[in-house]
Amino acid sequence: MAETLLLELGAMFAAIALAGALAQALGQSVIPFYIVAGLVVNPFVLGALGLPALSDNEVITVVGELGIVFLLFFLGLEFSIGQLLSSGQQMTRAGLLDIGINLPVGIAIGLALGWTGLEALVLGGIVYISSSAVITKSLIDLGWIANAESGPILGTLVFEDLAIAVYLATLAALLSGSGDFGTLLSNISIVGGFFLVLVLTVYFGDALFERFLATRSNELFVLRTVAAAVLVAGAALALGASEAVAAFFVGMGFSSTGHTERIEELLVPLRDVFAAVFFFWIGLTTDPRLVVAVAGPLALLVVCTTPTKLVSGYFGGRLYDLDSRRSVRVACGMVTRGEFSLIIATLAASQGSGPVLTETLPALAVGYVLVMSVLGTTLMGSADTAGRLLNRMAPE
Repeated sequence: MAETLLLELGAMFAAIALAGALAQALGQSVIPFYIVAGLVVNPFVLGALGLPALSDNEVITVVGELGIVFLLFFLGLEFSIGQLLSSGQQMTRAGLLDIGINLPVGIAIGLALGWTGLEALVLGGIVYISSSAVITKSLIDLGWIANAESGPILGTLVFEDLAIAVYLATLAALLSGSGDFGTLLSNISIVGGFFLVLVLTVYFGDALFERFLATRSNELFVLRTVAAAVLVAGAALALGASEAVAAFFVGMGFSSTGHTERIEELLVPLRDVFAAVFFFWIGLTTDPRLVVAVAGPLALLVVCTTPTKLVSGYFGGRLYDLDSRRSVRVACGMVTRGEFSLIIATLAASQGSGPVLTETLPALAVGYVLVMSVLGTTLMGSADTAGRLLNRMAPE
């Protein structure tokens, strides 16, 4: 068993490395290539041809989860808690605009397809939430991470991840049929309390974080950093909170120390390896046959929800007083959907009943994430071209 698993992991990394080399040779973002690599070698494509294929397993899933954790941890390193709190009003306004446009559109599409209100609510969440992991990787690859446009992108992502925690707690209660307001309030209070403690620790814990990382040994330094990020993210996930937001706050805590450059120097390769596995995992779990079966609704979702994210992202950037070029970058940056869309669909399939919740929505979510991941990263790469065209049409 162990020998087979090790061989599968070796084949996975070989496929990822080949996809990365191809992307680099073509001058493209590696993210779509990692996703497509997973799609090609999975049992539904390579296996269907009678060739040896890779299948999803718990190890790949956990390593992919670590990719989300470290991507958001490194994003947190670029910001301070003071920066986040000072932009709280702008973050709230941009976040409310984002949810006010995108969640109702998803619900409306579900109702138009003849689904029940609960099924439409699930679809609303799937199309509302952008992908923190994929967007963060793109910000790093494009060199936008320290630019002004990263502020509204970051703020909206944080708002989304906090909002989705409330959404998931509500959805779980509705799917179980309990509708118990006390249980719902308790779950939300636990998540809110956890993040409050985390924010206070980051805000007042500068000296604590500094002492925690104070070691000359690179080995111990890396182990302490990894332990803090993964342990806090794991605790968040166990409590029903977002591991991505938790890792982000840990990164912000470390950003207040004098060790930021050392963390980046020693842990960037680790982040990139785990992140590559996460994108590969998306493709690995995609069954093209199921996606083909929902091609009509999928096309409808892509056509209807790409413009809504572009609109909410653009005006979200304007709420941060960005010019049109940088607001276009924000708009393109918010298009990608990813990990949370899959989590919502999985929750619906495991706790719900009926063919829409257990079959249609999971297949739709997988296809949607695959298409929007490729489309979103492509739009980010061409955002400056779009911005120049917009400036010519409507110069400021």
